[in-house]
Amino acid sequence: MYRSEVHTAFRLNLLYFIKWSAISVFMGIVCGLIGTVFGYSVAYAKDFFNTHDYMLYLMPAAGLLIAVIHQMFHQIGNKGTNLILESISSNEKIRLSTLPCIFVSTILTHFVGGSAGKEGAALQIGGCIGSFLGDVLKLDEKDKKVAIMSGMSGCFGAIFGTPLAAAIFGMEVISVGVLYYAALVPCVFSAFIGAHVSHVLGLHAEAFTIRFIPAFDWTPAFYIVILGMLGALVSGGFCILLHQAQRLYRKYIENVYIRILAASAIFIGLTLLVGTRDYCGSGFNLVEKAMEGDVRYEAFLFKMLFTAVALGGGFKGGEIVPTLAVGATLGAAFGTLAGFAPSLCAACGMLALFVGVTNCPIATVFMGFELFGFEAVPYFAIVVAISFTLSGYYGLYSSQKFTYSKIKTEFINRKANH
Repeated sequence: MYRSEVHTAFRLNLLYFIKWSAISVFMGIVCGLIGTVFGYSVAYAKDFFNTHDYMLYLMPAAGLLIAVIHQMFHQIGNKGTNLILESISSNEKIRLSTLPCIFVSTILTHFVGGSAGKEGAALQIGGCIGSFLGDVLKLDEKDKKVAIMSGMSGCFGAIFGTPLAAAIFGMEVISVGVLYYAALVPCVFSAFIGAHVSHVLGLHAEAFTIRFIPAFDWTPAFYIVILGMLGALVSGGFCILLHQAQRLYRKYIENVYIRILAASAIFIGLTLLVGTRDYCGSGFNLVEKAMEGDVRYEAFLFKMLFTAVALGGGFKGGEIVPTLAVGATLGAAFGTLAGFAPSLCAACGMLALFVGVTNCPIATVFMGFELFGFEAVPYFAIVVAISFTLSGYYGLYSSQKFTYSKIKTEFINRKANH
């Protein structure tokens, strides 16, 4: 009897492995190809903006075009990444039209310098691919959720070039405190294949060099503890700012076209007021400056404001790269003021903000390894643990669920504050 049960269990697991290996390999290739086209398109749009000053003033036209595209494809009021999360947690349906809408509108946002990233858009594109493939293969609801997570990981890995973080992020972001281990093989395979395809096609992974890493000791650890606390505070404030900006726009300007025109006017006005375009675009320019210790102390505040103005008003893209930029500039400012390794603090600040807004500590630690290497592991572990714990129940995604408490071993099942 026991031998029969073992044989049955092994056969079921083997069938699962064969089935999802085939699906996730195909998923990774598709996500890698689409992610590469998307990545090159965003890079071209960014370079075009940087070499043509007048593009900033075309922001109202791009905004109207984004609104028209979403109206045409019945995507007005689209929940963005929240829709993808809800498709896994509550069977929300994903329209295939979401893919071209977020693809084109994100590129348009980058053409005019809107403060938005591309990884959040990648999650939506990957989720759409997974949902569509699930429908084509006639997967049941449970397997379709796995396919969506696999698509998220595949596209994230392809565009950002951090497959390990992408694989875990796809399983970890849905419900804080729970990892969907049934999606482990599909997410890992899809993420690594997607990243490999994009790499072969010339899309380079993001990576940064920490200029100086002090020997781990009590004093350096103390500084990183303080930075982790600051990261938690700023990440919560950033989430509140993003959500409140969206609420205020919708409360006072009901018409989506007027709303995005207002956002354009405010964004252009802010850019002219601060006298620099450093806060336009995704923010990797700020990350690079922060790693060199060459940013203004208030840069993280301005990046938060510019991102809230653009995304809250209807421009499309992701929040992840702007989040990393906020964290890097916060960390560099802290390190400069404290006289302690600004480059290391910039790296730790990025991780502190990322975990604070996504509530994905395991994926964040892996992202640290892939972006910066393994030499600063103790610092990464400390800053991630502290920021995750102290950031409370705030998050970028209002549909994210906190299944278990951050401070007690108890089931709470609540949504993120927003």
